[in-house]
Amino acid sequence: MAVSQETPIQEYDAIIIGAGMSGLYQLYRLRELGMRVHVLEAGTGVGGTWYWNRYPGARFDSESYSYSYSFSKELLDEWNWSEHFASQPETLRYIDYVADKFDLCRDIRFRSRVAAAHYDDRTRSWETTLEDGTCFRSRFLITAIGPLSAPTMPRIDGVDSFQGQSCHTARWPHEPVSFEGKRVAVIGTGATGVQTIQEVAKTAGHLMVFQRTPNWCAPLHNSKIDAETMARIKANYPQMFQRCQETFACFLHTPDPRGTFEVTPEEREAFFEKLYAEPGFGIWQGNFRDILTDPKANDAITAFVAGKIRQRVQDPAVAEKLIPKNHGFGTRRVPLETKYYEVYNQPNVQLVDIRETPIERITPAGIRTSGAEYDFDIIIYATGFDAITGSFDRIDFRGAGGVKLKDAWAHGPRTWLGVMVQGFPNMMMLMGPHTALGNIPRSIEYNVDWVTGLLRHARDHGLTRLEATEAGVESWTSHVRSLGVGLLSNEVNSWMTGVNTNVEGKQTRIIARYSGSAPAYRARCDEVAAQGYRELALA
Repeated sequence: MAVSQETPIQEYDAIIIGAGMSGLYQLYRLRELGMRVHVLEAGTGVGGTWYWNRYPGARFDSESYSYSYSFSKELLDEWNWSEHFASQPETLRYIDYVADKFDLCRDIRFRSRVAAAHYDDRTRSWETTLEDGTCFRSRFLITAIGPLSAPTMPRIDGVDSFQGQSCHTARWPHEPVSFEGKRVAVIGTGATGVQTIQEVAKTAGHLMVFQRTPNWCAPLHNSKIDAETMARIKANYPQMFQRCQETFACFLHTPDPRGTFEVTPEEREAFFEKLYAEPGFGIWQGNFRDILTDPKANDAITAFVAGKIRQRVQDPAVAEKLIPKNHGFGTRRVPLETKYYEVYNQPNVQLVDIRETPIERITPAGIRTSGAEYDFDIIIYATGFDAITGSFDRIDFRGAGGVKLKDAWAHGPRTWLGVMVQGFPNMMMLMGPHTALGNIPRSIEYNVDWVTGLLRHARDHGLTRLEATEAGVESWTSHVRSLGVGLLSNEVNSWMTGVNTNVEGKQTRIIARYSGSAPAYRARCDEVAAQGYRELALA
């Protein structure tokens, strides 16, 4: 994007794109280095995911206290969570509290959507341009744009013609929306759809759910946290965060060391029942070690959860529609629910399988399928995100020589440690492709601390150009691909494999995420730092 000659370019040591949890923590750490830092945020407030996703029912599916920042004991001592799995309003209050406590907003520019970021070989700096033409120059550019921050609308004719109220769940209005007595449609039954549906069904006059692909869901089992429990959690924070460091994906849960068929059928059933009755991701992250790699083991847990759905949904035909037939349990992200399946027992709720009767178009009055036409007051699009690489695609990133990042990643992302890209010097990605995701804030803190260490090294050694090498990128990308071999999840179309039928050109599976353990990822990154970052091209 061209900048007019009259527009002054604002100079900083580092520009951070995004004021979510990773952007805020990176700002905090770079301030400690004495750097001049500025954060560019499209929204009107901090929070990232928890700012944008205000849809009814939005909440954690990781335990609230394991989702907290761990870097400040004072912060941990001050904040009290009200639920084991906090709702979006409480989570946003927490992030606002963090921003206020550390006076972070003075270095954040809100209502500032980044349009382009171009590297200048001559000055070894980045020029970052907003949609309004405002331009910033910085030695370093850090992306904190998140793996799930680019919402996608369905490719259905007539979306703009609807005369009632409609919105995507990730662009929910800031003012309350009433469903009382209204005719409501929800399109989509992924994690967001599940949370929305179970909330809307409480008051809607009639709720119609349009489902293309059912998902395996498991009970959340949320509950309140009283003062005594919160005090106990606080006293146990060091041990809890240490456990998160040791587990495979930084959750409080880690796979059981036993194989599915190393126990008797009775023991296996009892273990499944125990996990199904416990809160959180245990049934997904704390199950037998082979359920995500051995098809027969996966068949066992799949049959168990299918049985639970049939028990909970009264109409056998509806139950069968809600049971996935194209993937096994846990091979896609598992939504956690609170009486979701019981919603379909309510007289005001109807399920429409759009594989049987596809949506033909959105009409001014509602939705027309191949089988019928329906009138609605409200249409909710729970149609997900252009995941992992989508948020990068929406900004015109250009590296050395004007190479576009979108072109460099045309056949899937290629990264070094998930943090840097060859040909894009001085650009670091937080929670980018090929990093260890899992329990996101645990991964964020490590990612940010590692990037901070790299920039400290650059400062201490007078370095002005940091770049991943071709050999480093090839090695890491190959490693990430090899880790995905044998995982049932990589044989399934999902956002975790980069497939999105709502996005042109994203119908082919790619390896967009790191499938190894978080401890192994950290060990590799620590090794690089201990060796003085020799694997980078430094100048």
